[in-house]
Amino acid sequence: MVKGRNSVEQSIIEKVYDAGQGHVFRFWDELSDKEKDLLIEDLKQCDFELLEKVFQVSLRKKTKIGNVGTPEIIEIPKSPQDYKREKRAKKIGEDFIRTASLAVFTAAGGQSSRLGLNIPKGAFPVTPIKKKSLFQVHAEKIRFVQNKYNVSIPWVIMTSETNNEQTVKFFENNGFFGLNPEMVRFIIQGMNPAIDHYGKLILKEKYRLFMSPNGHGGIFSAMRKAGIYDWFDQLGIKEIFYFQVDNVMVKVCDPVFIGYHIENKCEMSSKCVYKDDPDEKIGVFLVKDGKVVVIEYIEIDQIKESMGDNAPMFTAGNIAIHMLNVDFARNENVTGLKLPFHLAHKKIPFIDEKGQRIEPEAPNGYKFETFIFDALRDVTRTIIMEVKREEEFSPLKNKSGKDSPETVLRDQLKLFARWFEDAGIPVPMEGGLPKYKLEVSPLFAAFEEDFLEKINTDIRIESDVYIE
Repeated sequence: MVKGRNSVEQSIIEKVYDAGQGHVFRFWDELSDKEKDLLIEDLKQCDFELLEKVFQVSLRKKTKIGNVGTPEIIEIPKSPQDYKREKRAKKIGEDFIRTASLAVFTAAGGQSSRLGLNIPKGAFPVTPIKKKSLFQVHAEKIRFVQNKYNVSIPWVIMTSETNNEQTVKFFENNGFFGLNPEMVRFIIQGMNPAIDHYGKLILKEKYRLFMSPNGHGGIFSAMRKAGIYDWFDQLGIKEIFYFQVDNVMVKVCDPVFIGYHIENKCEMSSKCVYKDDPDEKIGVFLVKDGKVVVIEYIEIDQIKESMGDNAPMFTAGNIAIHMLNVDFARNENVTGLKLPFHLAHKKIPFIDEKGQRIEPEAPNGYKFETFIFDALRDVTRTIIMEVKREEEFSPLKNKSGKDSPETVLRDQLKLFARWFEDAGIPVPMEGGLPKYKLEVSPLFAAFEEDFLEKINTDIRIESDVYIE
């Protein structure tokens, strides 16, 4: 066993050896004091008891099919009764927003590396004319809701160790996009160590563990560590509107969704879209053993194979838009270790016994993540609300093809064209898209109904049009 430089460090070292992970100190004697500090800091983040338990359980575990069925969904309104129900929910939602008891939470830990830029994904330019970033679009939507309902809405943005500094600077350099900086908090997503096939920690440097983000299920512990629950208590926040930064079309603080959630006294609620492509890589909502759950797309084939003709419909796609009750989130943090870890078998670069960096040709280890939707199994009341994909879901994930800057731009243009057409303003079309670029700032209207109320119908579209 290596010797620590003080009693606190020695106790950490002993704990690591007791957990059977002493190999991480292989290069200890050749490390500088600064490098030793970094290794110890990584090891402090490790819950070895949990790590061993999760590893053993996960390797044995096969997904149990259980009793699976289709969940009840609030469908897109079709009948007069549906519209009446929606109108009631909207009023409940608007009344709740006016109580200033709502916060917004955005998961924004990703980089734009797959998109060809080394910037936070939220900083990626997406709008047709002004090239506003995702962060700016979401910020303007929050500002619109604040102005419409005369309230102040706190915004919590969960970054990662990789992009936190860049994200904070991006907001500072852009004046927080007109928001009150005191009402915007950045919190850093937690990290989990990766392990090899034998459950051993992996070194990415002689003095650093290979760590990866703990998934969006880390929201509960990240808010606790950052003091967000206490902040919410001071502000009187009761509910959280959650979404992921890469979806430019999200209706931030949608009063209809909020209303259904409040009306049904739910701890957690979700939006879904009709999954029109069986191979689309999004999870689906199902009922499993009496509980609403999200099944990841990789598990669907297993269920189909097991259940055959009795398999449920896999059409309610999860788009990662949720409402969360603050008390539920706080309690979920206490029991957060119940969230199951999902293993991803990956190629993980590592330092071998000789101190050489190796780039493996085949998967050699596991990353662990928790997902926010797994908290659904702990709720007693929840609703799922179906929405139109073309109005609320256009994620930015790939450099080209599906869910790329090209499709995100296309979907926005089509959305704005529908708004103008619905207002009685003809839109010249070419190849299924507006002939001219259209863009409506959320500062003018974040929802179509507000656009229809405010737009000057004498406008003629004979060139690019930007409305603010």
